[in-house]
Amino acid sequence: MLSLVGTGRFATNISVPLILEYESAAKKTKWEGKPGWNYISDILDYLCLEGEQQRIHFLWRPRTRDPKDDMILELAVAGNCDFIITYNKKDLQDANIFGIELLDPKEFLLKFGEIQ
Repeated sequence: MLSLVGTGRFATNISVPLILEYESAAKKTKWEGKPGWNYISDILDYLCLEGEQQRIHFLWRPRTRDPKDDMILELAVAGNCDFIITYNKKDLQDANIFGIELLDPKEFLLKFGEIQ
């Protein structure tokens, strides 16, 4: 999926809270010293460079089962997204109220013909 970011095939929407969440999750100590650890900052910088930053002017909270996921739904609504790509579909079920389809990464890649 990361190799498709910035290709123009789809837009990647980001927000400051999302990037901070990605950074926090990626830099947890359990990852330290593992292959790719030193590229986390580069990947986040690339997402910031290629992503379309959305400012959230409204809050739909609470809408998700996990309050930490509300920012994902708010970002998708603000960015007028067609999809949220996630392994966590159960907590984001209300996305369909906003016309947003939930796909896991494999489903997304299949839908766009990147894998068979």
